[in-house]
Amino acid sequence: MSTDFQHGREALGARLRELRVEAGLDGKALADRLGWQRSKVSRLQNGHQTATENDLAAWAEAVGAPGQAAELKARLRGLESQQRHWRRQLAAGHTPVQDRYVVEYHRTATVRGYETSVVPGLFQTPDYARRLLAQNAELMRSPRDTDAAVQARMRRQEVLYQPGKLFRVLIWEAALHVVVGTGEEMAGQLDRLVGLIGMSTVELGIVPLGARMPITPKHGFWIFDEERVVVETVNTELQYDSADDLALYGRVWDHLAETAAYGAKAHRLIARARSTVAAT
Repeated sequence: MSTDFQHGREALGARLRELRVEAGLDGKALADRLGWQRSKVSRLQNGHQTATENDLAAWAEAVGAPGQAAELKARLRGLESQQRHWRRQLAAGHTPVQDRYVVEYHRTATVRGYETSVVPGLFQTPDYARRLLAQNAELMRSPRDTDAAVQARMRRQEVLYQPGKLFRVLIWEAALHVVVGTGEEMAGQLDRLVGLIGMSTVELGIVPLGARMPITPKHGFWIFDEERVVVETVNTELQYDSADDLALYGRVWDHLAETAAYGAKAHRLIARARSTVAAT
């Protein structure tokens, strides 16, 4: 269990204890009202057990504060976002993280993603990936296992050739102009993107510069099997699985997809970027 998850669970437990005390109840009295074992009350308020939404609703009712149920459930959803700091994830280097992604992508059938400033790892060439992983290792001051991490990232791409998979990915055109490595390496990366157009498992869209955007998201995100959303920040990986969050990110993706260029139009945008970066 991540430290962040446990800290969140303890904070939720502290709030439950506060409500119990405000109601003038001890643990036994509250357990009797709920028809629970006293040990369950103790585990929940000490952060040793994860409450369900039903548990939280029952607790709020039993302490005479049913109006607090919504707040408690919101805290639970925040807890379930499973915030994972990169510094802890990268303590043993990038390879374990990349290996985890390999497993996750193999068990996922449909992915919708959006990136604003970088070509997604799923589509990266070894040269491009090596540059990014080395930069990130320096930034995070994590162990330098770049070669092994690149190999793991390339293994992730095997899913692109598996029947039954579908990767619907949007990239903001600006990401094509961010030069990673040498001009030659960047040109190779853009050629790789062109090669993905038309694949049965890939639906690649480029959101053009200058497009009239119905919405302006502040970051990239990935939706896995319409069951969870993953958002990466500089220091943290966030995961959301509530129905509201999935619907919100789904709407954002749909709006972006309406502005994206596909097929030959996407090819032209990539070629335009290539003609620029190859000269650097």
